[in-house]
Amino acid sequence: MHTVWKGCIGFGLVNIPVKLHTATENKDIKLRQLHKECNTPISYKKVCEGCNKDVKDEDIVKAHEYAKNKFVVLDAEELENLRKENEDKAVQIVDFVQR
Repeated sequence: MHTVWKGCIGFGLVNIPVKLHTATENKDIKLRQLHKECNTPISYKKVCEGCNKDVKDEDIVKAHEYAKNKFVVLDAEELENLRKENEDKAVQIVDFVQR
């Protein structure tokens, strides 16, 4: 997270440095669809760019691209665990401060 604002609060001879950070940060995991046979990304029309074949829905798997053209394939159980793990990470707004 980067600093949005920096400043000081002063009370007589006491100065307290203050930094303001954003309250939320995007931590979404981006997944790509890959051809099950050769792990090549699937285009919108569901044609494998690697072997130039039409791909059926059952031949597509989900994967996370951690580097350019480097993938980690995730199965249904791992995707469910990710969903459950991120389910509890919610921010609850308790009150607003008048400006």
